[in-house]
Amino acid sequence: MNQGIKTVIYPVKDMARAKTLYRTLLGVEPYADQPYYIGFKVGDQDIGLVPNNLEGGMAAFYHVSDIKQSLQSLLDAGSQNLQAIKNVGGGRLIASVKDPDGNIIGLVQDT
Repeated sequence: MNQGIKTVIYPVKDMARAKTLYRTLLGVEPYADQPYYIGFKVGDQDIGLVPNNLEGGMAAFYHVSDIKQSLQSLLDAGSQNLQAIKNVGGGRLIASVKDPDGNIIGLVQDT
């Protein structure tokens, strides 16, 4: 089951500067503030900042109930694997692909 886009990740060059900008834009303090991830919650949306190492730029992450099946379906439909399924802690699995037009599609499964 696809729950829609609930997470948007922005790769940034200067994490401290971006944190200030997004804190101002979103009007909330970050719930996570680590060198590898700064996260903000706005309603049921998660807005994340990561060091500028995300190939292709900003990525929207679809929350799914079966990440293995969803990833395989995207690969079968012609997407290219960018990030294999990875446990990022707290029971959260992520993966990402690049569609045939070069757009990044992220997947998240909370277990």
